[in-house]
Amino acid sequence: MLSYFLGRLVALLPVLLVVAIVVFMLIHVTPGDPARVLLGQDATAEQVAALRHDLGLDRPLPLQFALWIGRAVRGDLGLSFFLHLPVTTDIAEHAGPTAMLALLGLGVALAIGIPVGIVSAVFRNSWLDQASLALAMLGAAVPSFWLGLSLIVLFAVDLGWLPSSGYRSPGAGLVQSLHYLVLPALALGVPNSSLIIRFTRSSLLDVLGNDYIRTASAKGLPRPRVIFGHALRNALVPILTVVGLTFAALMGGAVVTETVFSLPGVGQLVVSSVLRRDYPVIQGVVLLVATIYVLVNLAVDMMYFVVDPRVRY
Repeated sequence: MLSYFLGRLVALLPVLLVVAIVVFMLIHVTPGDPARVLLGQDATAEQVAALRHDLGLDRPLPLQFALWIGRAVRGDLGLSFFLHLPVTTDIAEHAGPTAMLALLGLGVALAIGIPVGIVSAVFRNSWLDQASLALAMLGAAVPSFWLGLSLIVLFAVDLGWLPSSGYRSPGAGLVQSLHYLVLPALALGVPNSSLIIRFTRSSLLDVLGNDYIRTASAKGLPRPRVIFGHALRNALVPILTVVGLTFAALMGGAVVTETVFSLPGVGQLVVSSVLRRDYPVIQGVVLLVATIYVLVNLAVDMMYFVVDPRVRY
């Protein structure tokens, strides 16, 4: 297993390199000049050229990429054009809200997806199954921004139970911090629960048709023990896969939700950086999200061995 783990780590490097190249080229071919944005429309051509030289934007693109990737390998993602801070520091300051939102959103998705998927599989072709599938399709069809706005209108404006926007760090009190993240977590977790519902249902249905499940039932074992002790345990591998992908998607896809609820997370950082053409921050965030994706996939592969001893690498 160690050789497999090391081989997967080595295989991740070309993936991250391709991501870095694509992101770098897309950013630099997009219309917009960071120097012009920083100086404003009233700046002269000489002032813009001088700032481009200071920022290194007048160098050939291959040289710019080589310098950036060389620093990134050493953990240096450069300096923000706008804030004049290290990109790693800027990302670290915004990572807390995004990480908490992703964890809470994943908790909401699991709390809905796993039980509903189990009920749908156990009561196959019943009205409970049809209701579960309808819930899954509804969750997949509802945009997170629309759901977020609807939750704000209901729970913040009409009922006044929860704040409509803002954020409090856990240092100011964990309960107060969670108070601000309830609505964003619901807006992010409910749509993502639909995929977990479908995967849990299909995976459990495949297992429930096996001979050892019928044998366990014929031996007189209680139905809950057959479902949770035998069937669900053997259906965990595909469920773990979709849970890992969902968590990675929540970490990188909370841009809209953070914008709706005014959360100072990585998503809001990306939006503001795109508007002001802050190339180092955009490149750093995308590279970080890609790294999270590949590391989560690797962690899920390692968990296969824990939940299913039959898996061998």
